[in-house]
Amino acid sequence: MLTLHHLAFSRSQRVLWLIEELDLPVELVRYDRTPEFRAPPELKAVHPLGKSPALQDGDLTLAESATILRYLDERYGQNRFSPASGTAEHVVHEEWLDFVESTAAGPVLTVLLSERAGEEAAADRARPMVDNVLGYIADGLGKKPFLMGDRPMLADIQMTYFLAMVRMAKALDNYPTLAAYLDRLEAQPGFQRAQDRGGPMMPDGGL
Repeated sequence: MLTLHHLAFSRSQRVLWLIEELDLPVELVRYDRTPEFRAPPELKAVHPLGKSPALQDGDLTLAESATILRYLDERYGQNRFSPASGTAEHVVHEEWLDFVESTAAGPVLTVLLSERAGEEAAADRARPMVDNVLGYIADGLGKKPFLMGDRPMLADIQMTYFLAMVRMAKALDNYPTLAAYLDRLEAQPGFQRAQDRGGPMMPDGGL
């Protein structure tokens, strides 16, 4: 059986959503954040980085959300949430899947953490980068319901936590198409089941 080490208010929600979509049996081990909003030290016993998500499948332990999504979809989902390999759509989808954490998330985290620390100048410097990223996503989405067309795929699941961070940073107000896109993602039955099981993506009071 799969074991998902699930930290509250974390990227682990992505993995739990896909697990729900694939209807996979899983042992869910939940962790609360520390008062400083950090992962608890117990997670280092699961993975040397002490991070979540951490997925165990037999002797295999994975701790990068995009890698975990790919692994689950390939091994247990018959690639149902990915375009066919060898197609242009597959390559574009792979780029979106990697883009979320490699390019998009950094500036938004800078804004959120700088505001939390009272460093408004640093937050202001990062905001143009956030707008650049959001404009790129909005252009890529266009008039489609989801990034690759009519149904959500791995890249959309990966994007959801990021857009929730953007909303928390109050940077989504000027992007109604992205706000509507996030609403569609959060309305998916698998997402709703993951929220019921693992808790909300973001705390009510912000980071």
